[in-house]
Amino acid sequence: MPDLTVRLGTRGSALARWQTDYIAGLLRAAWPGLTCVVEVIQTVGDRVLDTPLPLIGGKGVFTAELEAALRSGAIDLAVHSLKDLPVEMPDGLALGAVPERAAAADVLVSRASFTLETLPAGATVGTSSRRRAAQLLYTRPDLRIADLRGNVDTRIRKALASDGPYDAIVLAQAGLTRLGYQDVVSQILPLETMLPAPAQGALGIQCRDEDATLDLLTPLEHPPTRRAVNAERAFLSGLGGGCSVPVAALARVDGDEVSLHGRVTAPDGGRQIDVSDVALAAEAVELGRQLARRAFKLGAGAILETATVDGP
Repeated sequence: MPDLTVRLGTRGSALARWQTDYIAGLLRAAWPGLTCVVEVIQTVGDRVLDTPLPLIGGKGVFTAELEAALRSGAIDLAVHSLKDLPVEMPDGLALGAVPERAAAADVLVSRASFTLETLPAGATVGTSSRRRAAQLLYTRPDLRIADLRGNVDTRIRKALASDGPYDAIVLAQAGLTRLGYQDVVSQILPLETMLPAPAQGALGIQCRDEDATLDLLTPLEHPPTRRAVNAERAFLSGLGGGCSVPVAALARVDGDEVSLHGRVTAPDGGRQIDVSDVALAAEAVELGRQLARRAFKLGAGAILETATVDGP
């Protein structure tokens, strides 16, 4: 490949910068001579820190400005936490590559090293995610859920402060591992209790839908991860939801098969619907759609309607 400069767009948080630097390293390893320039772009979700995420728009609050920069040509690639990227891809843009996924689980961080089982009755748990809040309340209806905003460093600082308002907070395991914060984890939450957001732990590299850029990203693609997140995002899409609804999903690819577990939980934790099945890996998207239809038959529509009424 001739010498080429590629501009990568990222949010400004330490985690977003780590993820973008990681992708830049993979690109340089795949294409010796490639120059990567990182452009920091602030999103609505970064600017508005005093309002719960569902109330400032839900879909696209961490991605819209990056997508606009792609369309204008200001950047060539946008690196996202794939769980934050809306399932509807704008015209002219593509999900160019999905590298191998990190851990998908959520974790508990507590200055007193509480686990979900040992948290005192009425304890305060911080999270800005309706999915996490709903599943916490399904397991521990006595808990008090408090909104938690800010980047990973800020959230950890709030959780560990001796006079802080939280007995524990919930974060994604992948983000803590990427930033070297494994030592603050008091519990990796069991998947049976806390199913992750669709595509949690995976990165998505968004680009303009152009052959040259797609070819550039080909070495970074991890097909098993792509099939797994396709199933999860198809489940979310089939339910008509975005990042602000209490929908969870996790798929695993084993050879030529993919298994998918999807979940919809009432915001107050009063009801939870679980669906799961196995299909050929090549049919991952259809599996996600089928399980979404199955969840609707079991009453997911009423739960999601309640979540929408309570939201923006």
